[in-house]
Amino acid sequence: MDMFQIILILATLFCSLIAGFVLAFAIVVMPGIRSLNDHDFLQAFKVIDGVIQNNQPIFVLLWLGSILGLVTAALVAIVQIDGFNRLLIVIAAAIYLLGVQLPTFTINVPFNNQLQLQQLDAMSDLALREARMNFEACWIRWNAFRTVCATLTSALLIIVVFEL
Repeated sequence: MDMFQIILILATLFCSLIAGFVLAFAIVVMPGIRSLNDHDFLQAFKVIDGVIQNNQPIFVLLWLGSILGLVTAALVAIVQIDGFNRLLIVIAAAIYLLGVQLPTFTINVPFNNQLQLQQLDAMSDLALREARMNFEACWIRWNAFRTVCATLTSALLIIVVFEL
């Protein structure tokens, strides 16, 4: 096994774990807290997001490792690999960076940060309802998009791993 294969396998593993992470939010976390009242829904999300925002080390390793690993694999593939596999890796990297990372840092994280600033216990029921309505649907929609893109990235990378 050469260095490129190791990088590709690690990128595939880390990207697949991130796909599983965003999938878990899509099919377990958000549906699980959906039935809570507005205050409790927002508070539950704040607490969950707080674990991530406090730089949980395994999460940081996986998230940054997925980016670094995939970008490295794509750059090495451009130089060392020919044909369809190179194209698949480059497409996977573009999908991941544009479809997972870009929405994360431009949409989902700003929503999370805005929620973290809210003093939920001091808000009226109407303000809590408005805060939830401004947050929930958009966050879920973009997380679904990230989930599809992350899953597609993983599938493309797995195809390449089996081809090499």
